[in-house]
Amino acid sequence: MQFEELQLIDPILRAVRDEGYMAPTPIQAQAIPHVLAGRDLLGCAQTGTGKTAAFALPILQRLTVAPPAHHAHHVIRTLVLTPTRELAGQVGDSFAAYGRHTGLRHTVIFGGVNQNPQAQALHRGVDILVATPGRLLDLMGQNLVKLRGVEIFVLDEADRMLDMGFIPDVRRIVGTLPRERQTLFFSATLGPEIMRLAKDMVRDPVRVDVAPSATTVEAVEQRVYFVEKPDKRELLVRLLADPAISRALVFTRTKHGADRVAHHLHRAGIRSQSIHGNKSQGARERALDHFKSGGIRVLVATDVAARGLDIESVSHVFNFDLPAEPDVYVHRIGRTARAGAGGVAISFCDLEERILLHAIEKLIRKNLAPVDDNPLRSYIPPPRPTDVEPTRPRPQFGRGPQSARGRRL
Repeated sequence: MQFEELQLIDPILRAVRDEGYMAPTPIQAQAIPHVLAGRDLLGCAQTGTGKTAAFALPILQRLTVAPPAHHAHHVIRTLVLTPTRELAGQVGDSFAAYGRHTGLRHTVIFGGVNQNPQAQALHRGVDILVATPGRLLDLMGQNLVKLRGVEIFVLDEADRMLDMGFIPDVRRIVGTLPRERQTLFFSATLGPEIMRLAKDMVRDPVRVDVAPSATTVEAVEQRVYFVEKPDKRELLVRLLADPAISRALVFTRTKHGADRVAHHLHRAGIRSQSIHGNKSQGARERALDHFKSGGIRVLVATDVAARGLDIESVSHVFNFDLPAEPDVYVHRIGRTARAGAGGVAISFCDLEERILLHAIEKLIRKNLAPVDDNPLRSYIPPPRPTDVEPTRPRPQFGRGPQSARGRRL
């Protein structure tokens, strides 16, 4: 399939060609026709699947071909909510690139910086607003943002919003939007809480699922170390002694866990820093810059902080803690083996995490053999179950075709 077959108008197609894209990704091919038709959409897709273009391209087209429902000056017609400043910037860049021939205006607002330039951009008027929840609520409280004319609302990475504790803020914002609107809801995972949130926001949605990429899983060499929980930090230090590990991302389940691991590595003489939701924006950016420039060799991160990061030449990913959701495992290991390069994913599994490992193996359809040369292996894991419990059925919506408390950014 080519982009021309999706009935996109010439200004959009020209911009797509300018970016060097010829064929849509699976989520773009599935989602764009439904968004153009005005349907609400529930999308399950990881970062790196082309998700942003899947909503940006049809939104730009809808705003271009249709006059605004409200003819008042400075009406925001589309609102995109993202959980982090980094993702907001990426989404804003996409609207700028794909909308360069449309004449539509957009801006990005987020916390941690002076609000005056953002307020000035809003005063000049924008068609598309990309925002993080905290700063948007701040500006709404100052009467600098009015959302009464929003025709299309996008909630991006809803699972990260939940993890970061932003759902109350999201609900407050959604409560100010017109009831008659199109809503596009995207999440990398669709657990029960996310589905309840979606049900409150979308009406008779089309559901689009993009399965975790098998090529991503296959491109990464995956290893598992069975280890007692108290021994994980020492095992990490020993493995990082390997000079072949040139740049490593270490994932922990909690913010405090990330800090403890980074501190332990630092005491062991391994240059490392941690990033998570409790770090200031400036501290997170400095840690990322040090990691990218080689100033530190190891970056310890929670899933929230690492969401959407695109860092080149990550040789190894360590799952210090196995994730509770198996889809997150695929997202984590996809931080290595980028652009055709090789990569290694190393997972630590203690006795309590064995059930999590079973879920991961079921998702990727592959049994991960434990590493035999493990100096800290102190228990024999139980055998794999012969029968795996079936996954719970996903809630359905209407008659569609396929029917934490955190800091503000």
